[in-house]
Amino acid sequence: LMLPLLVIMGDAIALYGSALVENFKGNVSFVLYFNRVFDALDYRDLVPATIKSFFFGFAIGLVGCFKGYYSKKGTAGVGLAANTAVVFTSMLLFVIDFIAVFISDIFYDL
Repeated sequence: LMLPLLVIMGDAIALYGSALVENFKGNVSFVLYFNRVFDALDYRDLVPATIKSFFFGFAIGLVGCFKGYYSKKGTAGVGLAANTAVVFTSMLLFVIDFIAVFISDIFYDL
């Protein structure tokens, strides 16, 4: 449940950081910057990424719990379970992202 909130917070921090850089380097005011940014943003830029973060968070939690529950005894078993959880989750997130992009392209073409 926290991953979508972290994505939204990260997006907000990135927008604020880029506004600071444009203010210092390019002499662009904050009001002008945010007006231009929000005029250029579309719901297609924000909604799919936020929805994907729910699925990413679910996959990370599910794989981590599964691998942790079925780990072998001892520190070596826990280390192996953590390593395989990271590798498996990375591949699973790649597949989930591929499917999500495919589905969002179908809906945007309608």
